[in-house]
Amino acid sequence: LSQLPGWSLGPDGSIVIATGNDDVLGVYTCTAYNSYGTSGESQPTHVLLKDPPAFTVRPKEEYFQEVGRELVIPCAAHGDPPPTVTWLKVGSVGKNGAQVDGNSSLIFHPLVKEHHGVWECTATNQVASVSTTTSVHVLGTSPHAVTNVSVLPLLLAANISWEPGFDGGYFQRFSVWYTPLVKHPPRAHHDWVSLSVPVGAQHLLVENLQPDMSYQFSVLAQNKLGSGPFSQIVTSVPRGKRGPVCSPKQPSSPQSPQALGRLLFLPCSPPTVRGVLLQWEPPAQFSVALSGYALELRQDKGGWEVLDRSIPSTKTQVLVPGLIKDAFYEFRLVAFAGSYISDPSNTVNVSTAGMEVYPSRTQLPELLPQPVLAGVIGGICFLSVAVIFSTMAACIMNRRRAVRIQKRRQGRSQLAGC
Repeated sequence: LSQLPGWSLGPDGSIVIATGNDDVLGVYTCTAYNSYGTSGESQPTHVLLKDPPAFTVRPKEEYFQEVGRELVIPCAAHGDPPPTVTWLKVGSVGKNGAQVDGNSSLIFHPLVKEHHGVWECTATNQVASVSTTTSVHVLGTSPHAVTNVSVLPLLLAANISWEPGFDGGYFQRFSVWYTPLVKHPPRAHHDWVSLSVPVGAQHLLVENLQPDMSYQFSVLAQNKLGSGPFSQIVTSVPRGKRGPVCSPKQPSSPQSPQALGRLLFLPCSPPTVRGVLLQWEPPAQFSVALSGYALELRQDKGGWEVLDRSIPSTKTQVLVPGLIKDAFYEFRLVAFAGSYISDPSNTVNVSTAGMEVYPSRTQLPELLPQPVLAGVIGGICFLSVAVIFSTMAACIMNRRRAVRIQKRRQGRSQLAGC
């Protein structure tokens, strides 16, 4: 064996051949012996060289086809002996509704939503087995379920994240659904609460949850053709206890934001043509009487603006009108008590996407009313026109005056010549 490169004898008496070539062809016998001798040779074994499978036609990495149409994906291989070619959908169990023709091509007729996914073509013979994969994208369907849903428990809240599924060829939106798990629900079926997810986001913070209570979460995808299946249900328990998050000690300065407890926004109702109704719970602890609230707003992750700074302390809800079409709003609240100001409350997200009727304009208190604004613009335009006409008139009068002066000078020159 030492004269054959790449050949060696294993510890169990087997021959290890690093590279198979024509030198290995032949008949082999094995003889075992020890200090007492040997019992003879083993039965002869024949070593033959065979070719493992190799693909002659590989499928493309991806295929895109409309639902209901026909799709043919080729796959072919050769070897010695000739290999058997099979198709399998990765991750599926049972029948998949696909067919394989005489050329080992995968045929979908017709193509349905369930055919979407990764397909594997495998060529096998007595020597080895090789495989290759391709992705089939079925267009014109409702979206597929999201995957890898995870819930991070936070203080009276939970952060839900996921990986989107295939959108079916159309733009898709997401919504997070959750419900508390109660031992003795008041009704036979407990209600699920849904929250819209901002466009392009793959996570959502769900706030105002009860402590020491289990919640179930699920994510739903939707496109123009309808809703996909709900994701897997994940159960989680928020951390912390309800109550003020600040220290109850008297603040060191009269403007310290820790003078009041944190306000708590409740889940708001869906926006309507009248606007969105915001509700909140007052601070849990404060040493002086509340004097009022201020509502702040920001749109599409812009800067915070004061929407209303004179909300009475007796109110626990307010209707915000004048929402703009296809916009994303965030609201928060602060409380005033004497010279003390509370921490900002948790934020409430409001999306007007999907509403059929929208108000014509935003009615923020800081903006001038429409009649006043129209009067101001009209006055500015009138003043501009008046200035232009006055300037033109002055220029014309100056020109005429200059002409008269020139004529007088010419007349005097003629008289002097005489």
